[in-house]
Amino acid sequence: MLLNFRAHLVLPFSLPKELFFFFFVCMFSPKEHKRCRSIPGNSLTSHRTIFTLREMEHAGKKRGIVIKDDWTGYSLDLFTYPEHYRHDIDNVYIPHGVVVNRTERLARYIVEDFADDNIVVLCVLKGGYEFCVDLVECIKVLGRNSNKYLETRVEFIRLKSYLNDQSTEDLHIIGSRDLSFLRGKSVLIVEAIVDTGKTMKALLKHVVTFQPKMVKVAGLLVKRTPNVDENLTDYVGFEIPNRFVVGYALDYNEYFRDLNHICVISKIGKQKYKKLTHEGESGADEDVGGRWREIIQVGIVQGPL
Repeated sequence: MLLNFRAHLVLPFSLPKELFFFFFVCMFSPKEHKRCRSIPGNSLTSHRTIFTLREMEHAGKKRGIVIKDDWTGYSLDLFTYPEHYRHDIDNVYIPHGVVVNRTERLARYIVEDFADDNIVVLCVLKGGYEFCVDLVECIKVLGRNSNKYLETRVEFIRLKSYLNDQSTEDLHIIGSRDLSFLRGKSVLIVEAIVDTGKTMKALLKHVVTFQPKMVKVAGLLVKRTPNVDENLTDYVGFEIPNRFVVGYALDYNEYFRDLNHICVISKIGKQKYKKLTHEGESGADEDVGGRWREIIQVGIVQGPL
C-alpha cells in the first residue's frame, strides 16, 4: 500500500524518504501509525526501524524540499508577473506562495533552536532581502503567539557575487571590516541562494573571527553543484538543480528583482540583460571564462525589532 500510494503521487519536487514517510503516516490513525513503524520487506524501511521524528526534522532543515532535476516548472500562463518579462523567463520554477509557506516552516525551526537567545540576523543583500523580511516577520509572529519571543536585531551585508550568470570565487571586502558587534551574540546569516559554497565559506570564516556565541545559516535555495559542502547551511528552503534562477529579489545584473515568483531566466533574457565589462565586451557566461570578483559591504541598518 505504501509503495502504490507513493508511485501515484505527481510532485514537482521530492522529499527525503524519511520525511515522505513521516507525512504519509500522519494520514493514518494512531493505531495504524504504530503498526506501520516497521514493515518487513518495505523499501522505505529496509528491514529496520524508521527514523525518529527528531531525525526527520533534522533532514528537513538541512536539505529542505528537493526539486527534481527534470522539473520543467509551471507555464507562465498560470501566473501573473510583470508583463515586460514575458519573453525573458522560461517558466515559474517555484511559486511565491510555496516560497512563503516554506519560509514559515523555517522560522519555526529557528525559534525552536535559538530558544531564549536574542539573535543578530545578518541579511545578505541584495538578493536576500525578500527572504529575510518574510523570515523575520514569521519569527516575530511566532513570538507574539507563544512564550518563545526572540529579540531580533537586523544587520545588512551587501554582496555582489555574480557577473552575468557566473558565481565569483575570490572574496574582497570593501568598506568596514569591523563586525565586533557580533562578539558573544547568536548570529543567523540569511542568504537567498548558496551556489558553489565558496562565498559562504569565506563569509563564515570572516564572521567567526569576531567570536560570536553561535553562527547558523539559513539559505532559501541551495544548488546541487559538484563538491558543495552540505554542512554550510543549517536551514534550507529548497534544494534545486544547477540552474540560474531569478525573482523574489534574486537578480540577473540587477533585473528581475521585482518578480514575486522564482523563475528560470530564458536565453533571450540573458542576452537582453547581459552586462558589458569595462572594456565594452561581454562578461562571463556559462561557457566563457572571465574575471570573477566579489564585493562585500557591511552596514548597520536597524536596531532591535
